[in-house]
Amino acid sequence: MPAQEDPRPLVAADVQPGDPWGPVELLDEVDSTNAVLSADPRPWRIVVAERQRQGRGRLARTWVTTPGASLAVSTLVPVSGMPLGWVPLVAGLALAEAITETSGLATTLKWPNDVLLPAAGQRKVAGILCEWTSAGVIVGTGVNVGQAPGELPLDTATSVRAAGGEVGREALLTAYLACLAALLQEAGRDLAGVRARYAARCGTLDAPVRVLEPTTERSGVARRIDDEGRLVLQTPDGPYAVSAGDVVHVRPAVD
Repeated sequence: MPAQEDPRPLVAADVQPGDPWGPVELLDEVDSTNAVLSADPRPWRIVVAERQRQGRGRLARTWVTTPGASLAVSTLVPVSGMPLGWVPLVAGLALAEAITETSGLATTLKWPNDVLLPAAGQRKVAGILCEWTSAGVIVGTGVNVGQAPGELPLDTATSVRAAGGEVGREALLTAYLACLAALLQEAGRDLAGVRARYAARCGTLDAPVRVLEPTTERSGVARRIDDEGRLVLQTPDGPYAVSAGDVVHVRPAVD
């Protein structure tokens, strides 16, 4: 695919996810959308930036955005009736479902919330960073949308376009926000139903994996996601549950 020329700025007025969301606050350039939201955390606030100078992923990893071709968005969601550990997983599920809905591409989830595209060899198309505040949970999301293969920052990354899909950023963002609000509401009423939807899309389950924590490494078969959102492994020593905040990497047991 040729490189994208003259990228079109995102049109905030075309993002209409409906209640309970506030209006989209579109910024040209920031250090981090999560940092902007953290300075003034209001429920259902949406902050989007065309360029992030210091975008962050989990465990201080960087996320590079391409103006006109990426989404860098942070939202603040209040949490009621569901375990906090499930918020990152629900956010990943919402994004995966939104990408499929708007582009037609199949998506899978790598626990806890990396979104992968099978059409691109299970490369990562999006990542999510959640941060807890007294007002709710900040959900920071980075999505590669319109980059051609040669424009991607890493060999392990992909974009909707590079995987053969086409979608406008406004349409994808609208679908993601609408799905996120609906899933959070559903999870507050019936977590079991959301757990089943997550499990059906999660490629980590039933696979042999190596889990790297800050000071330890364990191997086992990923059997289920528990009520707290933890990944439960069956290891030679018995079941072992790990939370997203404690994990450095989850890798296939055989590289």
